[in-house]
Amino acid sequence: MVYRNPLEAYQTVSKASMNGPETEAAVLTKAALRLKDCQDNWESPECDERLFSALRYTQKIWSVFQAELSDSDNPLPKAMKLDLLRLSAFIDKRCFEILAFPDREKISLLIDINNNIAAGLRQQARQTGQPERPEPQVAAASRPNGVYAQI
Repeated sequence: MVYRNPLEAYQTVSKASMNGPETEAAVLTKAALRLKDCQDNWESPECDERLFSALRYTQKIWSVFQAELSDSDNPLPKAMKLDLLRLSAFIDKRCFEILAFPDREKISLLIDINNNIAAGLRQQARQTGQPERPEPQVAAASRPNGVYAQI
């Protein structure tokens, strides 16, 4: 396979070598970066289109989390699953609210939540003995069956 640029090569290798928490952190970071780009370029002509895309991407991620958290085989403690499901419901509500009534300031909370959850996932990966990696900027497959490959 021939890559057009070094970033493309890095992203491909990064996708192949990430574990579950790293991957989840990567997709959350990507969502936060996309939302931050919209916030920073609010007055640009293509802001509406990019905002819609960034919000839909965020919704997709959290929809996958909802499905994973609802799975009876999910090993997280019940209280943590419930808290994360409530958080995902809030994120859905906020995304729809921003879609209906775009507001630059309302995006900040989504950015913060995504970045904070991503940081926690990276910490989890370090505590479980995963090798230290640079902060990823791309999505990959979360589980062996590739849950995030399509996001």
